[in-house]
Amino acid sequence: MTRITIPIEGMHCASCAVIIGKEVAKLPHVTSAQAHYVQESLTIESDGPLPSKDAIHQAIAPYGYGVRFVDETADAPSTDYIRNETHLDTRALMVFPSALIVFFLMLWDMMANTIAFVPAMPIPMQVFDRMLFALATFVLLWVGTPYIRAFGRFIRFRVANMDTLIGLGTLVAYGYSGAVVLLPHVFVRYNLPTHTYFDVVIIVIGFVSFGKHMEALAKRKTGDALQSLLSLQAKTATVSRDGKEYEVSIDSIQQGDMVLVRPGSVLPVDGTVTEGSSYVDESMLTGEPLAVSKREGDAVYGGTLNTSGYLVYRATKVGTQTLLARIIHMVREAQQSKAPIEAVADKVSAVFVPLVLGIAISSFVAWLIIGTSFLGFSQSLAMGITSLVSVLVIACPCALGLATPTAIIVGVGKGARRGILVKDAATLELLQKAQVVAMDKTGTITTGKPTVVSTQMYTKSNEKDIMEVIHSLERKSEHPIAHAIVQYAKEKNLAHHPVSAFENREGAGVRGEVRGKMYFVGSPRYMQEQGVNVDARAVRAVTEKGHTPVLIASESTLLGMLAVADTVKPEAKTAVAKLIQMGIDVHMLTGDDSQTAAHIGAQAGITHIQAQLMPQDKLAVVSSLQKQGNVVAIVGDGVNDAPALAQADVGIAMATGADAAIESAGITLLHGDLSKLVTAIQLSRITMQGVRQNLFWAFIYNIVGIPLAAGAFYPLFGWVLNPAFAGFAMAMSSLSVVANSLRIGRKKL
Repeated sequence: MTRITIPIEGMHCASCAVIIGKEVAKLPHVTSAQAHYVQESLTIESDGPLPSKDAIHQAIAPYGYGVRFVDETADAPSTDYIRNETHLDTRALMVFPSALIVFFLMLWDMMANTIAFVPAMPIPMQVFDRMLFALATFVLLWVGTPYIRAFGRFIRFRVANMDTLIGLGTLVAYGYSGAVVLLPHVFVRYNLPTHTYFDVVIIVIGFVSFGKHMEALAKRKTGDALQSLLSLQAKTATVSRDGKEYEVSIDSIQQGDMVLVRPGSVLPVDGTVTEGSSYVDESMLTGEPLAVSKREGDAVYGGTLNTSGYLVYRATKVGTQTLLARIIHMVREAQQSKAPIEAVADKVSAVFVPLVLGIAISSFVAWLIIGTSFLGFSQSLAMGITSLVSVLVIACPCALGLATPTAIIVGVGKGARRGILVKDAATLELLQKAQVVAMDKTGTITTGKPTVVSTQMYTKSNEKDIMEVIHSLERKSEHPIAHAIVQYAKEKNLAHHPVSAFENREGAGVRGEVRGKMYFVGSPRYMQEQGVNVDARAVRAVTEKGHTPVLIASESTLLGMLAVADTVKPEAKTAVAKLIQMGIDVHMLTGDDSQTAAHIGAQAGITHIQAQLMPQDKLAVVSSLQKQGNVVAIVGDGVNDAPALAQADVGIAMATGADAAIESAGITLLHGDLSKLVTAIQLSRITMQGVRQNLFWAFIYNIVGIPLAAGAFYPLFGWVLNPAFAGFAMAMSSLSVVANSLRIGRKKL
């Protein structure tokens, strides 16, 4: 299965997306074609060769759409597309003031006819009608051409979108009004209503075009997070090759290259520091405001900012492998994905425009047939035309189409800025329903890096001398505990000495001669094997705390003991407490022994603990929790967590962990910060709340607006909707949905 996403131009509403998807799905080998209205793009999946862009363009061009051919190296739209969009925006902005003036004059005329103290307009109506006739002709032919073309395509191909409704409505209003002005004697002879609707043509096209312009601006803001990520990418870099420095494009950097970064420069790719020290601002990736200290051996990431020192680092990940590139890919994919709740809006949008056309024509016919008996033919015809145009104009699948994707785009973007990467919209929707969060211990609740937490000496010898011996021996071991001891020694500025006769017993300990004396460093069992008496009570006191004892002896004399532990992350206890406050059950699933798991669980505030689990056991636990009716989210960072992450309703991976865990997860938390888990759930809840609000108002708008426009409330309350107000309401409905989605970005988490 192959997949491609391409930009599309000419998409104006949710119905457009339905038409495009339907036509492209007919192409050979295409198994799925989903058009994304907000992103103006099309995602195609194929079980064979992907159709060419020319083939796709030819399939949708008859319906008024096209492939936007872009310079893929520049990630920018074509010049023709930019010019076309600019012209449309310019026309909308130029016509809108005229529409406002006409709207004001229309209100004046309405009030003058109903309120005694409001004076009549100073312009004679015949003169005013001819002025409006000229202006309406100009507006319809200059700004309204997309709507006229849409109506023409409807006649030719029987496909309709929002532009079709506007085109039909304004053409009916303009055609009838033009006949009134040009053939007045016919209307007088047959006693037909002589009211004109030129003001409706001007106001509707002016308001709708301006509304689309504002909607486009608002939609661009919903994608600001992705644009800001794209802007982080450096264009060039300085690399050292064969002892010489070269300025190269980032596309030319290869794995293993030595990259030189000066203060104030953006790091081009990921790598490991080999020389220098500095503070690097990683806030653009993690959301954390404080710059992070970097020195030899530390990992650095492309797109971050070197704030102070001079760094040299070896490139380890380049191109699409860098963390920033992966983040951009994940954000783009998530923003283009669809949440299950969006299926409701898609189904409605697919039948909405034909349904509206049916309602509009039915309301016109009903006014002529039923209304004539009560109001007379002349007034019924006027009411029928008003209802026909109002229904066509007010109907707004745009609001329905915008409801879910705009909220998802803002939510995913907000998460990316906070170091929370969402793989798809369905994951974001599911997370807010999570009832159980199951966590791995090592690397998730704990730091994943053993550290020396205490030292205890059994001799009068200088502690510094003993620690230097341990440091000297452990430097030759590759065990994680040895690394922890060496790191501790470095932090204490302890020296190390030459070692001879070194011997490593895998999983037990090391021995070697330092300064002419034999020493042993290792586990209690290793000491007993060497004939060293061990203080069992002291060892038990260490193990009961979940720590690992490391002893040192000289020949048969015990000199001291270190306690090494994988410490709980500083934010773990607070994060667990907040999850419990949110009504979520928190479980710990670990492969470690029960005693250590219980101790770590107590420190983090977790009471549901299952220890000594193999990968398949973790998967079985998740399945069991799901069978009990729970929506389960699991958090892990290791390869052993991957099966459980894939099984869970929502898999959440720590970016500090294994690639297999990240690939299996629906959400990734950068830098392994557990507090971001709480933020992710809060983000999911406010995003889906925004979606539900948008859908509610979009449905209510149409449920109330269409009957009002059709005249359903006229017999009871005398209410009738002027088409000009319908145009204003239609523009406002889309803007209100986008504005509500943008509000998600301003909410505090």
